[in-house]
Amino acid sequence: MFSQMLKGIHWVEDSLLVAALASMLGMAVLQILLRNFFDFGIFWAESFLRILVLWVAMLGAMVATRESNHISIDVLTRYVTGGPLRIVSFVGKAFSALVCGVVAYYAFLYVQFEFIDETIEFAQVPTWVCQSIIPVGFSVMALRFGLQAILSLVRGAPS
Repeated sequence: MFSQMLKGIHWVEDSLLVAALASMLGMAVLQILLRNFFDFGIFWAESFLRILVLWVAMLGAMVATRESNHISIDVLTRYVTGGPLRIVSFVGKAFSALVCGVVAYYAFLYVQFEFIDETIEFAQVPTWVCQSIIPVGFSVMALRFGLQAILSLVRGAPS
């Protein structure tokens, strides 16, 4: 059951990423066509595209963390083997989890302030809704890095 739930979460992440990227490309092409052929455009399109870039970046980072395809500094893991490799891998993943957790916390505070301020980003969409991907994304990445840190100790293989 847990495996099915995890697959469902992964499907939702992948679907959101594809939808955000497709929307971003579609809106950019539409805006270009409207500006070049009809001499007008959608006035909130640039703001919408900026937010979509943020969402694509955060969703992509979440997927990269899930697949262990994120950028990492792995100089030590190339030269260390055995028991020390477990420790080095654990420390790297645990540090990443800590950093992502701290960023998630402060991003949550930021989104709270945006909610209180009631600012509008574009087309009557509140700024806090647009920025909500930041604490969610970093929380998911912190959780994944934490689980990977524990697994690196248990399995001994850096991933």
